[in-house]
Amino acid sequence: MKKIYSYTKICLVVFLIFTVASSCEDFLEEENRTNLTDQNAFDDPEAFGQLVANTYNKMRAATIRFTLDNKGTDIVTRGTIIAGTDEINDYVNLATANGEVKDYWKDHYDLVTAANLAISRVNEIPGLSTEEINIGLGEVRFFRAYAYFKLVEQYGDVPLVLDEITTAQTEFTRDPESDVYTQILDDLDDAIANVVEDPEQYGRVSKDAARHLKAKVLVTRGYKSFAGANDFADAAALAETVIANHPLVSDFASLTSLDNQRNSEVILSMLYGPDQLAVGKGNNRHKLFKFTYDLYPGMERSQLFNNGSGDTPTPFYFTLFEDEDEREDAILRRVIFALRDTDDGLISVGDTAIYFPKVAWSDEQKAAVNYQVINEGDYFEPDGFSSVHYPMFKRFDDPTAPLTTTDGSPLGQRDAVIIRSGETLLLAAEAYLNAGNAGAAATHLNTLRARAGITTALTAGDVDIDFILDERARELMGEVSRWLDLKRTGKLIERVLAHNPHAALNNAIEPKHLVRPIPQTEIDLTNGALIQNDDY
Repeated sequence: MKKIYSYTKICLVVFLIFTVASSCEDFLEEENRTNLTDQNAFDDPEAFGQLVANTYNKMRAATIRFTLDNKGTDIVTRGTIIAGTDEINDYVNLATANGEVKDYWKDHYDLVTAANLAISRVNEIPGLSTEEINIGLGEVRFFRAYAYFKLVEQYGDVPLVLDEITTAQTEFTRDPESDVYTQILDDLDDAIANVVEDPEQYGRVSKDAARHLKAKVLVTRGYKSFAGANDFADAAALAETVIANHPLVSDFASLTSLDNQRNSEVILSMLYGPDQLAVGKGNNRHKLFKFTYDLYPGMERSQLFNNGSGDTPTPFYFTLFEDEDEREDAILRRVIFALRDTDDGLISVGDTAIYFPKVAWSDEQKAAVNYQVINEGDYFEPDGFSSVHYPMFKRFDDPTAPLTTTDGSPLGQRDAVIIRSGETLLLAAEAYLNAGNAGAAATHLNTLRARAGITTALTAGDVDIDFILDERARELMGEVSRWLDLKRTGKLIERVLAHNPHAALNNAIEPKHLVRPIPQTEIDLTNGALIQNDDY
């Protein structure tokens, strides 16, 4: 945990750089800048805005961390043939030194540190109005709540650090989950009280963003031994307010359109855009669920398809869509068109190059066409071009993003939607179901499904937690943490073994995997003051 101290200093250095750079128009004027200190750097009222902006920037890094939130679930697996082992996806020998486990911890504590820096320093900054202070603190406390919610669900008991750390410290211990939840809800209540209902600047935290996150926290706590008596009812009430303020976009295809990123349904997004100085590492969602495609006849590397992240939808995911569900066509690309002419003249640019039929083709049907036809049962069978292949995701397509390497910065320019009312409806349904009102749950699910073109209405008897999880998969794949959904509802082990082919092959997942190991580096830095989770 010494790292928390160093992260604080890094944040301060970043702030100082921006402070100096803001006077770049006078860069030819000789000036002694060596007297900048932690104290006089905050003499400018604009310093507080920079500290709040730094928190948004740290939130970006936290939200592009995909692996722990989705891999090793019922709908996301590894992009390899069904053999071998993997720490995260297959839960085989998950090590305390695992890089993903370490980086997730780091990114979310970076976000906590940025929020704490703004909270601790605000009283040193002159010239701020009470309104400016309250709004800014509400925003950063929202992000601190977001970070701690992710940390406590992934790791269990975690250290609650609520102030800027200005001296080297090693004596950090883990606070109980119940205490962490109390702090999360306190931060969110502050955010709801103080942030703006409808911010003028798009992308800033609103009251509805905080209401949505609080509803999600309450739904999650409602399953736990320390649940509040009214958690589900209170979550449903919060969700209803958000739903009323953010009507659904009329059709799902419009929701996913690059030209309609900012719409009534979106409650909070991380913004990127084309400015290379502002985009940072960029959004990475356009790389999700893309296989190695460029060796197929008629194909080559392209900005549209880019390079995939390596994680893959499970076979189960592709079975979830009913025939009339319009979301499938808006999400999945079953036909991939050629990008170049083949030397034999059999395929030209724009012809079908790869096709994934919903109903399996016979060998005779496949032999009668010039392009590759891959049936559902063959998604994890090598075909001479790639080992794994499946209908590519297109809902996050970003043809403005440059073609980059798999391991390089993704540089996506598309907004990353963090919260939208499509999920709020699903949270409301889950809250009502757990509160004993399956009829209200069905009503909210029907609203979402009608938008997807499904005409048969659900009744109260149709709704259980598995149905809601299936609906969350159809609606939210790649947007929210599937791992947290399964853990929250007590379905992680059951559904991973039922639907993740690699994890089922190894049959290694067990109750200890309901939390991740505490990174060994953090334990070492505290001289063992941090205690490891059981059985790791």
